[in-house]
Order: sequence, then C-alpha cells, then structure tokens
Amino acid sequence: MSNALQNAERFRACLREWFEADGQDHPWRKTTDPWAILVSEVMLQQTTVAAVRAGRRFELFLTEFPDLATISVAPEEQLLKAWEGLGYYNRVRNLQKTARAVLEDWGGVFPRAVPDLLALPGVGPYTAGAIASFAYNEPAPIVDGNIARVLARVFDDPTEVDSSQGKALLWNWSEELLDKVSPRIFNSALMEIGQVFCRPKNPNCMVCPIAGFCITRVPDRLPKKKAKVKTIAVVEHALVVRKAGKILLAKEEGSRRKGFYRLPLRTAEEVADLELLRTSKYAITKHRVTLHLYRALEAAGQELRKEERWVPLKEVTELPMASPVRRALEEVLS
Repeated sequence: MSNALQNAERFRACLREWFEADGQDHPWRKTTDPWAILVSEVMLQQTTVAAVRAGRRFELFLTEFPDLATISVAPEEQLLKAWEGLGYYNRVRNLQKTARAVLEDWGGVFPRAVPDLLALPGVGPYTAGAIASFAYNEPAPIVDGNIARVLARVFDDPTEVDSSQGKALLWNWSEELLDKVSPRIFNSALMEIGQVFCRPKNPNCMVCPIAGFCITRVPDRLPKKKAKVKTIAVVEHALVVRKAGKILLAKEEGSRRKGFYRLPLRTAEEVADLELLRTSKYAITKHRVTLHLYRALEAAGQELRKEERWVPLKEVTELPMASPVRRALEEVLS
C-alpha cells in the first residue's frame, strides 16, 4: 500500500500547507463563480496554463461572455472568434450548450451535486468534480492529466492510465485521498504538484512537498499509457486570390473546424501552374498538415464553390480562422 494512503491525514496536511504558502495565484482561483470555473476548466483541458495566462485568454473571454445569458445568445461566429487559437473548437460550442441548459433547467443557477452537473451537456466526470470542488468546496474527487501522473508515481503503478482499469484506479485513489474538509485546496494542490514538480520529464523529486509519500524510484517511466495513434500526413493546396480590395475565402463545413474561414483548397493538378508563395507545416490532433499557398488571379480550376465567397480585406481579422491558416495568410498579405 502507498505511504499516502497509510498516512492520508499527513499527506493532506502536507499538500495544504505547501499550497497555502506557495500555490500559484491564477486568475481562475480568485473566483468561486461556477460559470467562470467552468470556462477555466474547459479552456485548460487542451491548452497549457502558460498559454492561457500569457494571452489573458480567460479574462478576455469572460469580458466578452461574463455570464450564462450573454453566451447563450451569441452567434457561432462570435464564439469561434473568441476561442481562436485555443483549438478543439467544439469545446466553446459545448460551453454555450451548457449555459443554455443551466438557464433552462436550473433557473440560471449551477447545481452543486456531481450527478446533476454530469447531466449537463458537455460536462464529464472531471469537469463536474472541478465545478463542485472549486466553486462550492464540495468533496468531489477529480483526475486530470497532472493528477493521473502524480498518483501513478505516488502508488508506483504501471497500469496504463488511459485504460479502463487505470482510470478506475486513479479515481478510486483520488476519492480515498481527498481532503473532505478542504477539497478546493486539495484538488488545486494535487493538480499543481503535477504542473510544478511531478512533470512528465525531469520531475523535481528532490524538492517535491509530497516526495516522502511517493514510493516510485523510476518516475520517468510513469505514467504508462496506451500506444500512440499513428499520425496522418495531410497536404493542402490553398489559393490566395485577391481583387478590388477583397480576398476569396471558404467557410469550413466539416466537423473539425465547422464555422471557421479558410483559404480555398484545390487539388495538386489544379494548382500545378500557379506561383507557390509559401509552405508551412502544423499539427492538429493526429494530423500533420503541409500547407502550400499559391497566388491565383482567379479561382483556379472552376467557378466558385458553394462554400466560397469574396470578403473585404478589412473584415478578415474579424472572422474566425484557425491560427496556422491566419499566420500563413497574414505573412503573404504583408
């Protein structure tokens, strides 16, 4: 058995004492508003703390959507523009769905109980536990990537953390160790241990506040995960077509970037005789994309397609657009 479980009260006290003295002062820790907590948790799910803080993304988003009512009626283009650069854009769509559900089913007041929170659209076990513990100080366990890594090492467990068995173990340990008197502090502290000390590579075990409870001797080998999905190479050939102060853009219709604008795409054969302006590469989920941009006087290949339209250049900055596409477009336009 782990030293943490055998000495659970001391484990909790160590976390609490360290966090109260040295815990980071993130802006989302200055509020107990469940809407703000939800925004922060959804924003941080696939984005680093550093990225969110550097761009003041959390504060800016709440300035634009300070409450449930504001986001519930916002048009999709406004949502996507506000989320631009954070990726995984269905997250912001789910935020709107959650806001509408709380308004319609709960009179605009977030429920406190985890089962009720889980019934909201787009809210899973982690997010439900985060709202309950951070907003209401309810004794709800949470497991994110940081906590999974900490617990796998504390218990020296080689079970794959993303397997069904591994997830069950992690949630069980998180609940057993949870400080039911101060769950807000406990969950925040355990998560931050993973961010500050128990890092994926080169963990700083020598100064970790809970090192005395950790039984692993090979932290770099943990946590174990399932084999990575192989990456898929994608090549895109895009047109840069301008006339009379306008540029030709297309509105995404696929599930990956639905509602976003991009440059018109053509086949390699259709752009074979065009001038190549630049080539860039970027990654999105399991895809590794090579993006070629070509100068064209008219839309190459055929007439405009149904998703394509002319947009005044002065309006381009206001449209939602994936960051890699916007960077490429800004470079060629400059």
